[in-house]
Amino acid sequence: MFVAPDPGRLRLRNATRAVIGVAAAVAVSELCGLSLTASITGGLAALLALFTVTDATLRDQRITTALLPVAGFPVLALATTLHGTTPARDAAFLAVVFGGVYARRWGPRGHALGIFAFMNFFITQFLHAVPAQLPELCTAVGLALLAAGATRFVLWPIERRTPPAAAPPALPGIGLARPTTRQAFQVTAASALALLAGQLLSEDRWYWAVGTAWWIFVNTASRGETLVRGFRRVFGTVIGIAVGLLVAVPLHGAPAPTAALVAVCVFGIFYTAAVSYSWMMLAVTVMVSLLYGLLGVLDPGLLRLRLAETGVGALCAALAVALVLPVTTHATNHAWIQRALRCVHAATAEAAARLAGDETADPAPRLAELEQLLGRVRLSVAPLVHPLNPMPARKRRARRVLALLDDCAREIRGLAAVAADPEASHDARLAAACWRVEAAVEALTGGTDVTAPTAQPTATNPALAHLHGLERALAELAQPLRAPSGSRLVAQQT
Repeated sequence: MFVAPDPGRLRLRNATRAVIGVAAAVAVSELCGLSLTASITGGLAALLALFTVTDATLRDQRITTALLPVAGFPVLALATTLHGTTPARDAAFLAVVFGGVYARRWGPRGHALGIFAFMNFFITQFLHAVPAQLPELCTAVGLALLAAGATRFVLWPIERRTPPAAAPPALPGIGLARPTTRQAFQVTAASALALLAGQLLSEDRWYWAVGTAWWIFVNTASRGETLVRGFRRVFGTVIGIAVGLLVAVPLHGAPAPTAALVAVCVFGIFYTAAVSYSWMMLAVTVMVSLLYGLLGVLDPGLLRLRLAETGVGALCAALAVALVLPVTTHATNHAWIQRALRCVHAATAEAAARLAGDETADPAPRLAELEQLLGRVRLSVAPLVHPLNPMPARKRRARRVLALLDDCAREIRGLAAVAADPEASHDARLAAACWRVEAAVEALTGGTDVTAPTAQPTATNPALAHLHGLERALAELAQPLRAPSGSRLVAQQT
């Protein structure tokens, strides 16, 4: 959290804006005379609107934000209406879980709407909302979305100057071969188990087990990713409960210091989300403890129950991801590494074309795509490089693959920078070097042997030097990607 790079202080600005947006949503609810329950609902709705909407363009972000009530209000009405009808409520919750995950097939917008729908059901359980409160809850959510939208798109439109990078599309597939469809069944199974087990622990706080199972599957695609995320969630919750015992319990719900600490937690959630799931969960757990204090129900026993429910939810997620339509870590690694290598080739071709005089060629979009794909590779490989991985050979190979892919990205960035120089000259050797890069990528993605590069003289042409570096990195990638079948880093199929 403290040493991760923050180019352009983007995480810092996003976190600060989130605090302003959530504070504005709560302030509007209070000024309108709404209840404490409604104000908390509004603050959480604003947090979700600012956190989950990640479309690649400002226009798409506005559309997704405008659609959030379409996903949230019906679920809010359903959850409050079924408050006292346990079997129907549980069945409806599981239906919302399945629909919310299945919606991820439609990209960032479906992802955001699915999360917002799920969390509206969850929040009503958290606050024990009843049908009579529905009008003011809907009012609070509507006001919160207006406040969050005004903060994001009018007061501080960060994305106008720094457009977010487009997330890479999900891995393809049809029917149950589509990862999002498989995950919808996995999450629903995990949530059903968590719901039953959570209710055995507590008839009032069972929803924490379901919430844990749900969030563990967010932004994961394989069995290993899900297990690692579950571990990190439990770890962050344990530390957060310890902090909550030291900070939230002694406050006894005092409004002013509680509000200030909630603002700190909101900042922490947004600032750490991109770099550490455990730190983010610490901030979430402390914030929940503070909200329980405001509601007047906080005590050490409640925090211990929260930890138990979190552990149950994580265990249910682990069982579901292992037994229900599992997707192996190796298969996911293979797919994302292949896409990253193909992007390396495309970026190289664009840069070479630009150096050859084609003014329409531009490697910049491919370079941005490569950065996103490498982020996804790091996420898929995370289980292999985790400190608790008991297989050191696989850990070493995974780290080697990540290092060499980073080398490729560095050489591509250098090549793109040279190509952007209008005075850069075209060297006749560039075509041959580009052909060798293309052949190496085709060999790596096609499963054939990669020809080791011949010794090259020191290149005086900067573009040629970057291409030679790229050749070397691609050739070295062949060894860790062609490990023996019993311990391969990647596999050709699930």
